[in-house]
Amino acid sequence: MTMTTMTTTSATTNIIKKPQTFKGVVVKTSGKDTVVVSVSRYVKHPKYKKYQTRISKYLVHDPENTAQVGDKVTIVASRPISKMKHFVLLEKTI
Repeated sequence: MTMTTMTTTSATTNIIKKPQTFKGVVVKTSGKDTVVVSVSRYVKHPKYKKYQTRISKYLVHDPENTAQVGDKVTIVASRPISKMKHFVLLEKTI
């Protein structure tokens, strides 16, 4: 009986992942350091082949409280800040 050992190549261990980034609109400033951002995406229905807009809302950490309702913003994934907040406000776009 022989044992084989698996070796990992350095190419698979040096992969650097970019965090998720989304562009959306601020729909609510729900409290201290928190805003709600609505992100929409355009997807094709698998059965009916019709395109539709799907909307997701994310709780986003805004430490300076700079975002107002209606602002277009870019958000980026981060470590969990609270139970529901996993994104940080990156920048406001004009």
